Amino acid sequence: MSLMDYFRKEQKSSASVAKERLQILVAHDRARNSGPDYLPQLQQELLAVIRKYVAIGDEDVAVSLEQQGTTSVLELNVTLPEK
Repeated sequence: MSLMDYFRKEQKSSASVAKERLQILVAHDRARNSGPDYLPQLQQELLAVIRKYVAIGDEDVAVSLEQQGTTSVLELNVTLPEK
């Protein structure tokens, strides 16, 4: 790239700049949340089903979703009370 090319660059429209910034924000937000939107609802529904058979609290169930290559792994940990 020559010095003259630097001065001849076309200005990007504000719409394209805004679109690029929004894409960066969405990608950052998805990476930060580390899970799909349905995960909290899934956890509550699983908790309701387990409560039909065992008395447990909200903190006794943990649901997590991990990416292992191209595969998603849903992990459910339930702490059951002693009899």
